Amino acid sequence: MSVRPLLFTPLQIRDVTVRNRIAISPMAMYCAENGFPTSFHLHHYARFAMGGAGIVFIEQSSVTRVGRITNGCLGIWSDEHAAALEPVTQFIKSQGSVPAIQIAHGGRKSSTQRAWEGNGPLTAENLANGDETWTPVGPSDVPFAEGWLQPRALSVSEIHELTQQFADAARRAVKAGFEIIEIHMAHGYLLQSFLTPLANKRTDQYGGILENRMRFPLEVAAAVRAAIPQGTPLFARISAVDWIDGGWEMQDSVVLSRELKKLGVDVVDCSSGGNLLAGATNANLKREPGYQAGFAKQIKEETGVMTQAVGLIRTPKFANSLLENGYADLIAIGRQALYNPSWPHHAGEELGVNTEFQDWPHQYAWWLKKWKSGLISKGEVLNNKWDD
Repeated sequence: MSVRPLLFTPLQIRDVTVRNRIAISPMAMYCAENGFPTSFHLHHYARFAMGGAGIVFIEQSSVTRVGRITNGCLGIWSDEHAAALEPVTQFIKSQGSVPAIQIAHGGRKSSTQRAWEGNGPLTAENLANGDETWTPVGPSDVPFAEGWLQPRALSVSEIHELTQQFADAARRAVKAGFEIIEIHMAHGYLLQSFLTPLANKRTDQYGGILENRMRFPLEVAAAVRAAIPQGTPLFARISAVDWIDGGWEMQDSVVLSRELKKLGVDVVDCSSGGNLLAGATNANLKREPGYQAGFAKQIKEETGVMTQAVGLIRTPKFANSLLENGYADLIAIGRQALYNPSWPHHAGEELGVNTEFQDWPHQYAWWLKKWKSGLISKGEVLNNKWDD
């Protein structure tokens, strides 16, 4: 009897059972309207659920209006925004996937262009086309880069208010049907900008030494954990390192992850970067397959928290090997899923667990079985099964 690949072994996280270890990463689509999803979002996320992923993450959704990164970002700052996402969560669940959401605040990187417009400060042309601009906020009044809007430093009372807004957003998300909540603490956005000394120049209890810089993100984690049911898994996405001298380092992430676990965070989602102008996340370095997986492994080993690995994990065998070798508990697929939304189903076939389309939507499986039998009956070689 063959051993089932770990990539396709179910995982229990609190009260949620994930059918496999594949998560679709939250990826901003920049096409929301006043924070509300459009028909694009329903069809976009439906493809991933039909494609067989264990977890389908909705893109970063702002907890406040001014927390949007761009004019096209999703929001969950009102009950109406949350209700508009219910059709998405319902369909994801109908396909056997777990709907998840990343709640976020853009911080000093807010009020910027959509990615395909340049991913930089809004221009006169953007404003003429109907975009609005606003003053971003952050730990200090340090702009993200030269030419970017200068953020306004948050007061202590505003930090406390934002903590509550994260909790309120999480509560709305659960009501809307999301079964996993992830707090965005990565990529130079608000919570990560408090963590990194590159952006945080405060001299009060929220700045300076590591303990103080972690205070706001940890307060958010505690508030969100208290706001959602005990059976609902809580994830936190972090930038394990800044990749910049004098910035956030790996040992800082170990300390942070240990504290997050104490507060009830179940999975640390290990990304990196985001505080350099050359790209939204980590484009300031040469990347290779699995280049961030070592972060997930170290955090898992040193803290005992479950981790999710992400970053150029493109092949099923490589994804499974990371799990088998103890690097992580979950594998997040991002742009590879945009290229092939059925990557999980194809991975299952390659690893020998979905050879008769049993995990596909039954509306597809019936046709694909006939298609495959037709190929075999004609003696066609199936080295590349997806060319037809």
